[in-house]
Amino acid sequence: MEQIYLGRIVAFAVTPDGRPAALYRVSSRSFPNREARILDNNRRAAIVPKSGHEPDIAQNPFIAYNCARLAGKYAVLANGSHADPAADMMAKGVPAKEALALSLLTLDYEKDDYATPRIVVAAEAGSRAGWLGSVRKDGIDVRSFSLEPGRLIHVSTYGHDVPDVARCSDFTAGSAPEACSFLFRGGVFAGFSHPVTAVAAVAGQNGFGIARLDAAP
Repeated sequence: MEQIYLGRIVAFAVTPDGRPAALYRVSSRSFPNREARILDNNRRAAIVPKSGHEPDIAQNPFIAYNCARLAGKYAVLANGSHADPAADMMAKGVPAKEALALSLLTLDYEKDDYATPRIVVAAEAGSRAGWLGSVRKDGIDVRSFSLEPGRLIHVSTYGHDVPDVARCSDFTAGSAPEACSFLFRGGVFAGFSHPVTAVAAVAGQNGFGIARLDAAP
């Protein structure tokens, strides 16, 4: 099967047993030498260049950022620095829709050679409803989706850059590590090329747990 390139991808999912999940995958042709790191006692994850590739930041300042933040009962995952203001607002009680929209509107799409959209997902512990958002050169969307167990919906920087319920697909992972593996090889993701690294937040009894996984060399 021929794979397609979608760039960075965020997804909202509900596990087969009914728990919400927020997922993020870095796919990159230009800057593949990156990894995810989990920080702050599993409250934050960042995308950074691998050791020896730190000068890549001088070529493109958008390649390093916090990609995951836990904020109260929410998990926020994104392809850029807009994850931070969105999570900070949600931690202070700003509703998810407003927090995501404000962060996207304020920072806007990335002013690189590709006008790369900013994309974001938020999941709420104890709920089967989540939010997907994107800001592009031609507009902004923030939408809520309520999913049945075992289902997933995604948005990406290229090709699938507007949240759309028509892209709902199957999701079989039951934990954050399993979700990271799913982002590389599971379901619809198996058809997307150039995987680099993945981060997933899946709700459990004590809130969200975060895991990360780098693609095989």
